[in-house]
Amino acid sequence: MKKLAHYFILLFGIFIFVFFLIIPLIQSIFPTFLPVNGGFENYSQFFKDDFYRGIFIRTLRISAIVTVLCFVLGLPTAYFVAGLSKSKKSLLMAAILFPLLTNSVIRSFAWINILGRNGVINNFLLQIGLINQPLTMLYTEFSIIVGSIYLFLPTMILTLVGVLETIEGEIFEAAQTLGASSFTVFRKIILPLSIPGAIVGSILVFTGTLTAYTTPQLLGGNQRMMMATFLYQRATTLGDWNSASVIALILIISTVIVMKLMDLFAAKLDKRGALNA
Repeated sequence: MKKLAHYFILLFGIFIFVFFLIIPLIQSIFPTFLPVNGGFENYSQFFKDDFYRGIFIRTLRISAIVTVLCFVLGLPTAYFVAGLSKSKKSLLMAAILFPLLTNSVIRSFAWINILGRNGVINNFLLQIGLINQPLTMLYTEFSIIVGSIYLFLPTMILTLVGVLETIEGEIFEAAQTLGASSFTVFRKIILPLSIPGAIVGSILVFTGTLTAYTTPQLLGGNQRMMMATFLYQRATTLGDWNSASVIALILIISTVIVMKLMDLFAAKLDKRGALNA
């Protein structure tokens, strides 16, 4: 009876997955392959068009930059948090989680007030005399990157903390006793052992940035359009659902390819002894 209940739960989960995800996805994407809607020409034309290709490349570039910067900023932060006592760790973890409790629209508007021509940064630089006129920081790739880092950095930190806090402190003490410098400890121990968390965190950050809509739209505008904002424009503003479905499939394939590459990278590191071989 218990085994039958397990099968029922499994079948129910499969039904929910197929009915609410797979079927709507097929209904949206399958028509793009029909000759009457352009067929495979839809996809070839997308990559032949300089404007479309530019949006796709910009999206990949920004996603990669955000992922790398989140890892660079997140690893030392996660290492510091993982080494704290339980009470201090809980306090800092709550502070890290706090931005996730705020709506992304509100967070993006906050960055508009910070990066705008009359924003906090420009007003400060003008008052201290470092610049004579406001800097153009808003509606640029820079503003999208900053807003995306603020959006996804907590995810990277939480993922890395979960891995680093499982490392026994005696490992670091033993390495230092044997004469290893702090940099050597970081390069030979901390970095390799953090790879599993880094892979998971990088996948979450990259795919999140790749498919984000609110932050690129509010901080980048139409001048620095990304794939998600382009999809929204084609679907709602222009009513071109066929092009929107093409963009959606390209995003899905790009996400799957990135996840596969990350898995292959992790497997390669495992074979090499996690960078220590």
